[in-house]
Amino acid sequence: MLRSDYEGQNCSVARALELVGERWTLLIVRDAFLGRRRFEEFQESLGIARNVLADRLQKLVEAGIFKRVRYQERPERFEYRLTEMGRDLRVPLLALMQWGDRYLSPSPPRLARRLSDGAPVEVAIVGPEGTRHRDDRRLSHARAAARMAALPS
Repeated sequence: MLRSDYEGQNCSVARALELVGERWTLLIVRDAFLGRRRFEEFQESLGIARNVLADRLQKLVEAGIFKRVRYQERPERFEYRLTEMGRDLRVPLLALMQWGDRYLSPSPPRLARRLSDGAPVEVAIVGPEGTRHRDDRRLSHARAAARMAALPS
């Protein structure tokens, strides 16, 4: 289990995993991108226990990834909509899907496509000049302070 105090460390990956690293959490977010919004839709799609789903949705709302929006007054019912923070999970989720397609699936179960023309899309590392970087040996992970100091003003 990851520590959650992060004493002496500054790691965005660890912080992100504390929030979305549990299996059901990412599957709920995936289903939201597929158009599901209501508790019953998530439960039916995932086959997740209702108490587990309720807990995960509450945590996602508290974290700011979803917002609860009432769609019915009597009885009171809510749906869960991705916030900007939640929508920003599309890229890492697509990257994880591409990785799974490449290494774990005999054939991709789903393809990401551009709505305008149906062309397939993929997540890539692209430099400021637009060059794609496939060779990870050409990348470094500098500390933010050092990186910011190196940028031209």
